[in-house]
Amino acid sequence: MHVTLAEELMLLSLDDESGVAKDSSSAGWAVAGGLLADLALAGRIALDEGRLSVTDPTPTGDPLLDGRLERLAEWVGRKGPGKAKAADWLTKDHPTAVRATVRRLCERGLVVEERHRVLGLFPVRRYPEADGSVERELRGRLTAVIRHHEAPDVRTATLIALLHAARLHGLAFSDLPRARVELRFAEIAAGDWAGESVGQAIRNMHVAVAAIAAVTVATAATAATAAVS
Repeated sequence: MHVTLAEELMLLSLDDESGVAKDSSSAGWAVAGGLLADLALAGRIALDEGRLSVTDPTPTGDPLLDGRLERLAEWVGRKGPGKAKAADWLTKDHPTAVRATVRRLCERGLVVEERHRVLGLFPVRRYPEADGSVERELRGRLTAVIRHHEAPDVRTATLIALLHAARLHGLAFSDLPRARVELRFAEIAAGDWAGESVGQAIRNMHVAVAAIAAVTVATAATAATAAVS
């Protein structure tokens, strides 16, 4: 089953048994970045020094990607030439992108939606695993690249670059020393594993996601410090 980078990132984020999203804030940025990365790999968008443009509005055939492409084309058109920044789009789109990605995972039968009420009042949704075949294949690819130092294909390298940008090393390898995983992720993120135009687009994506993730982490740390004081 072919799934998007965003769906792969979401599967890594969701706890298989409880369905709770781990590192949900940073994962949300990565998921939104994954949708842009897939559109870049499909030749539908370009990124140049942080600016977005739609180079081909033709649908890809994937409903999740085509939904983002349509929204993105409309947004870029409103912004005007040279004014549509990737960071602005990620900030605007990431909550919607996460919801759309989870909905698509449910439609595929990979996760199932469970609804609960906390204290009998507050509605909460969880998405435990229903079919683990896709995530097992995904983790197998990551293991081959990180543990056994095999060369990644373009999609796996892009996925790793997004995980690295959003500082989500633990989602992929919670049992390995973070420094080891971080070093290998950094090597792959900096590698020449795609064509020049696509590679440049993904590097731009990495910078945008990393910048937003850094702000998210710093904000969370400040809030935690304030709560303790």
